[in-house]
Amino acid sequence: MADSLHTQIKITGMGCASCVGRVEAALSTVPGVNDASVNFATGTADVSHDGVLSGILDALDTAGYPAEMQQTRLSIEGMSCASCVSRIERSLRAVPGVAEASVNLATGSATITYADGATDPVALAQIATDTGYPARPAGQSTGAVDSKAEELLTLRRTTLIAAALALPVFVLEMGGHMIPAFHHWIQVTIGTQVSHLIQFALTSVLLIGPGRVFYAKGIPSLLRGAPDMNALVALGTGAAYLYSVLATFAPQVLPRGTANVYFEAAAVIVVLILLGRLLEARAKGRTGAAIRKLVGLQPKTARVERDGTLVERPIAEIIVGDIVQIRPGERMPVDGDVLDGSSYIDESMITGEPVPVGKASGDPVVGGTVNGTGALRIRATHVGADTVLAQVIGMVEQAQGAKLPIQGLVDRITYYFVPAVMGVALLTVAAWLILGPEPALPLALVAGVSVLIIACPCAMGLATPTSIMVGTGRAAELGVLFRKGDALQQLQQARVIALDKTGTLTLGRPELAEVITTNGFDRTEVLRLSAAAESRSEHPIATAITRAGPDVLPEVEEFQSLTGLGLHARIEGRDVLVGADRLMEQNRIDISRLRPEAQKRAAEGATPIYVAIDGQAAATLAVSDPVKPGTPEALARLHEMGVTLAMVTGDNAQTAQALADRLGIDHVTAEVLPDGKVAAITALQQQFGTLAFVGDGINDAPALATADIGVAIGTGTDVAIETADVVLMSGDLRGVANAVEISRRTMRNIRQNLGWAFGYNTLLIPVAAGVLYPFGGHLLSPALAAGAMALSSVFVVSNALRLRRVRTSLPETQGDSTQREVAA
Repeated sequence: MADSLHTQIKITGMGCASCVGRVEAALSTVPGVNDASVNFATGTADVSHDGVLSGILDALDTAGYPAEMQQTRLSIEGMSCASCVSRIERSLRAVPGVAEASVNLATGSATITYADGATDPVALAQIATDTGYPARPAGQSTGAVDSKAEELLTLRRTTLIAAALALPVFVLEMGGHMIPAFHHWIQVTIGTQVSHLIQFALTSVLLIGPGRVFYAKGIPSLLRGAPDMNALVALGTGAAYLYSVLATFAPQVLPRGTANVYFEAAAVIVVLILLGRLLEARAKGRTGAAIRKLVGLQPKTARVERDGTLVERPIAEIIVGDIVQIRPGERMPVDGDVLDGSSYIDESMITGEPVPVGKASGDPVVGGTVNGTGALRIRATHVGADTVLAQVIGMVEQAQGAKLPIQGLVDRITYYFVPAVMGVALLTVAAWLILGPEPALPLALVAGVSVLIIACPCAMGLATPTSIMVGTGRAAELGVLFRKGDALQQLQQARVIALDKTGTLTLGRPELAEVITTNGFDRTEVLRLSAAAESRSEHPIATAITRAGPDVLPEVEEFQSLTGLGLHARIEGRDVLVGADRLMEQNRIDISRLRPEAQKRAAEGATPIYVAIDGQAAATLAVSDPVKPGTPEALARLHEMGVTLAMVTGDNAQTAQALADRLGIDHVTAEVLPDGKVAAITALQQQFGTLAFVGDGINDAPALATADIGVAIGTGTDVAIETADVVLMSGDLRGVANAVEISRRTMRNIRQNLGWAFGYNTLLIPVAAGVLYPFGGHLLSPALAAGAMALSSVFVVSNALRLRRVRTSLPETQGDSTQREVAA
């Protein structure tokens, strides 16, 4: 067939030659496919088709051999309103092989998912360019910050020049209306005709110079049958200018009494819209502050040990395995492991936690974090795009470029918005010419121009993406990463938050929680001897007790491990028994005074360990998996937000319920096997509705994937948790409360922006058309319409910027051990 297109698609899932026939059979059933040839060796399919690949991709998915998909980002210039967004998206989605295209007005970018082999980033950039919006693959966008700064500088210069040209025009025309004596002075000095000629000259220069951008972009979009906001401005100012030219040079062609000039309207409209764009560009620049701050965290160079000497090298030249030296106060250039030295590292820019973290030999460090007062030698483990910082930047950019479900309706409306406004303007002019009072022509012109100018598709297009940019950027500063944009909308809908216990609510390792002494024994002495005895054991509980003891322990003279019971040791000539109650009973140690407290701690989920010294009961050591600092405050905050809390754990019911009662958790599902968590979460969803699950991202991967929103607790170094929608950079559960708070505030901000954008256009377009004129009102001046339109976009962006001031983090808390003496 002459019109057939040939596309090569990469296929996944083919395991043997017999798969070839199945893939070809699946492709042959798709309407529009003329021929399909599959090559097993290369894993590709050559398809001859009529230009629509969506059915082909669906058929491959259904057959179990999905096409290999790729994702790319384009940097796009020239977008001025939401209509531009819809137009570019439609052009990109029409490309054979493109599965999805999402354009973001606030970031000036497009994210495209396409079948590998069907197209490529360069071809997609050319499609956007041919649509009228110059584009390039994002990877080629070098010096993006510099180009934005240059663009802002050019816009500022253009606005100042336009204002300088428009000011005399405004004074000459409007000065006489406001001050009658000034009008008389103009008439007796230079005369009305000369005044009009001066206005004509200045306005012509203004429209050809600073105002040219509206015509250069607006007229081609009109000729393509796809008008945008520039077309509205071009039509409005052009109509006012051409009418004024006729009134100046050929007044006889106009009806008597209608030869008025509106040069000042055309000039002031251009100035105000340029001023609005300048203010909007400055505000939009601040919406991307979080990304620029993250990018600025990485040093440009590092000192690397090469061939026995220390040399300074650019970051790009560092490879995995290089030894890098870090001086006090410097930033870590790459991710690595500490080889020598010790220091405290400020990781707040990555985790959101303000307290510096101690690092010594063997500990990992993250690129971009700030070294304290110690000098370090580290071995690079991740460089370039593999570093935590690079992954964080990529995830924030991905979230900022995402489209929420609510944006789909906005895009559909804005696609038809500009043509609809042009239609309303024509109807307005016709209505004034037919029904308006004399002189009807200038009144019709003023009303029509005002309708064209006051309409603001920009505000509608910026309402959602600017809020997402600022909200996700602020979240990143607080250590909360939204990996998927729609999670931002879904999280604020969560009715129940289910949490794993071990490692999520608790630290995930046993710690000595309490020392309860009796018979006059000193707590410090008991702990010193117990820690020394347990230092010979490798049991996790023994490790916890040793960790709680002093740094310098006495020497253990004799040691005997008693399987299932505990241990016996001789230290400094004293007999020490540490173990379960059965060990004490076998050695006829009276623990009756300690038993009530031990049983109480056991009911709370702790493990009681008895200590006897020289044949006499000395203490009970309560060892437990302690609750993370900040967890009670985080859960209390979530309760204040009206969220139901649930715990899903494999621990025994008694321990889980004791912890739930202590923390105020509403619902407990205990003794659940790992594969049973999915069923437990499904049951909670059916009972409560939208559910967010908080887990460690490794053992809880199925549960994270099943939940409506999966929230993974990172470690500060593990951010690429694929099954999670939201990643907390630190293990602090206060990040969950922060994430919910930011989600709610961002969505509230989006609703405010959309309400303003749609309300503004709904109310003011009829006012501009003159609906208030019959009721004693006045026609809206085109200049005022331009001011209102410019401020509309500025309002939306400024409102989104309020999210930068969100303060959600709760104060740090510190856990500590307690000491009590049981009365003899």
